[in-house]
Amino acid sequence: MIPGTGTAVNVAAVLLGATVGVLLGNRLPVRTRDVVTDGLGLVTLLIAGISAMAVLDDALAREVGSSAPMLIVLGSLLLGGILGSTLRLEQRVESFGGRLQRRLAGDTGSVERHRFIEGFVGSSLLFCTGPLTILGSLNDGLGNGADQLYLKSVLDGFAAIAFAASFGWGVAASALTVVTVQGGLTVLGLLLGDVLPPPHLAALTATGGLLLVGVALRLLRVREIPVADLLPALVLAPLLTQLAAWLH
Repeated sequence: MIPGTGTAVNVAAVLLGATVGVLLGNRLPVRTRDVVTDGLGLVTLLIAGISAMAVLDDALAREVGSSAPMLIVLGSLLLGGILGSTLRLEQRVESFGGRLQRRLAGDTGSVERHRFIEGFVGSSLLFCTGPLTILGSLNDGLGNGADQLYLKSVLDGFAAIAFAASFGWGVAASALTVVTVQGGLTVLGLLLGDVLPPPHLAALTATGGLLLVGVALRLLRVREIPVADLLPALVLAPLLTQLAAWLH
């Protein structure tokens, strides 16, 4: 299997799902699209909760001690948030989404622009912060097959339909994020020659789960958490896990 095949299938699934969602969404009243968004927010919250439970992983507790996993996740989010806000990641992502919207859809009203950006940011985070993204892309690069990415493609395709029914073509634009993130991880897998150890992956998964909680809260219109500012936490979680393992 050629490395990168899984990412190519994933991108195709997102684009197909987004197209179906846009065609379906234009025929639905606003109230119905809001209900679809609420449903997607609840499902995202469920996925987030399952991922966040990785903080209780036995391998992680053995590696760093029983009390350290919570501190690792907390430290990752706090330090990641400080770094991300300093780099203005949320602002940069939204600005990129706005430029992309103007290039693809022309100069539309502020409501449509906000809808496009929300679709782009929310779906990008949903498609690129889960454990299947990390492990699947690395395994694809290592030549271990792309089965995990094929499974993720099916899930992302259905999620893209639901997202695009509410947010439009911004969801299709998130395919660029999928190419960048998963493609980069696939190349990293080619270079590493091995995947992250289970404890490090558990810490990353738990941290990613909390980021998805932020996505869910945005979808449910509870609070506009700047999730993109917290993205450095995904890099810091494995590093802090290694540090805690040395100190344990």
